Amino acid sequence: MNRREFLATGVAGLAATNLAGGSANAGSTAPRQFFEWRQYHLRTGTHKNMVGEFLKSVGIAALNRIGIKPVGVFTPVYGPSNAKLYVLLVHDSLDSVLNASARLLEDKEVQEKGASFLDASQSEPAYVRFENSLLVAFSHMPKLEVPALKERIFELRIYESHSAKMGKKKVEMFNEGGEIAIFKKTGLTPVFFGETIIGPSLPNLNYMLAFKDMADRDQRWQVFRDDPDWKKLSANPAYRDTVSNTTDIILRPAEYSQI
Repeated sequence: MNRREFLATGVAGLAATNLAGGSANAGSTAPRQFFEWRQYHLRTGTHKNMVGEFLKSVGIAALNRIGIKPVGVFTPVYGPSNAKLYVLLVHDSLDSVLNASARLLEDKEVQEKGASFLDASQSEPAYVRFENSLLVAFSHMPKLEVPALKERIFELRIYESHSAKMGKKKVEMFNEGGEIAIFKKTGLTPVFFGETIIGPSLPNLNYMLAFKDMADRDQRWQVFRDDPDWKKLSANPAYRDTVSNTTDIILRPAEYSQI
């Protein structure tokens, strides 16, 4: 078995385990997308924008050509270090996840127009490192939805659980429990919900919401908190202690972001 076959088997097995483990949550037969969430640790000085410039000039178009779309690019407004660039890649299959890098490197336009990025030297790299997580969309929101808002900010929330069982219960709370439906009913605008298959601090789930601005965010969250259906759901003992840690990040899209 070669390396690519090994990786394909491993990732497919993990995905199958997560999907099977969430079968009690299956409320939709629609194919679920996979979300690749990247955190680039940027260099300082003149090289700080190399990742963004590559994505803007050639990278996003090349990703779109191989079926990865939309591509989201974000900078932090509130949360972890601002020396980061966040990139969201939307895949329709695991094959896309596994083969995207190789296909990009074979792209002639990427080779030509992205040479300064691809061929950056060890002494002058384009970025420090990047971290990667792979998520599978929730059954009750199987595809990413690009918000219609022209001026917008995003809130990324990460919910960690203390055990795999409780992690699945929190996903269930969003799906069968109706939390996604309550989000939409109260005016919150979900972009995606994803359960992390591979990444740090497992088990966890991620979701992203869109707002006009921080005032809009605060007002919409208050409507959600005051909603009687949410109060009833949050008081349900079946979903008690499903979240052990929460990370909240406010993001602003790059002007060339497709999300």
